[in-house]
Amino acid sequence: MARKTVALLSVIPLLGVSFTEARNFVPVVINTWPFTEATSTAWQALEQGKASLDAVEEGCERCEQLQCDGTVGFGGSPDEDGQTTLDAMIMNGTSMEVGAVCDLQDVKEAVLTARLVMQHTHHSMLAGLAAANFAVQMGLTPANLTTDASSRLHADWSGRPTSASPTSGRM
Repeated sequence: MARKTVALLSVIPLLGVSFTEARNFVPVVINTWPFTEATSTAWQALEQGKASLDAVEEGCERCEQLQCDGTVGFGGSPDEDGQTTLDAMIMNGTSMEVGAVCDLQDVKEAVLTARLVMQHTHHSMLAGLAAANFAVQMGLTPANLTTDASSRLHADWSGRPTSASPTSGRM
């Protein structure tokens, strides 16, 4: 048993060295998908001296605004009822805090709402109407997430005719 203890204690200084060296780093922005404008936005935030968390948020927000490949942001793939809802999660790698929203209705700023959950609640996730109500309480403006394109996508999938981008009326 004494040998195991000595071995464990000798690893701790090595970990301390690697953490110290990690403070002198070259920033890198990696994106799983080819959303180059989102990646560029995050990189620009880092170049401006903003925190990594701010860069992640700004990159994701850019993708939400651009509706990257129709799967991110308003107008994205609708659910079986034809409504577009949003999901987002953000994590502070330093503190390990996390905030998330799922089934966010009628609010376009999903990643910002997730960050607000992280910063202003004791929750790690809010869902559905609770997430939307929280976002509005935090000052975000309700908005219709349905677009003509998402209405057509739903109509093609469901076999029902499209109607002009209805407001969800769920808030």
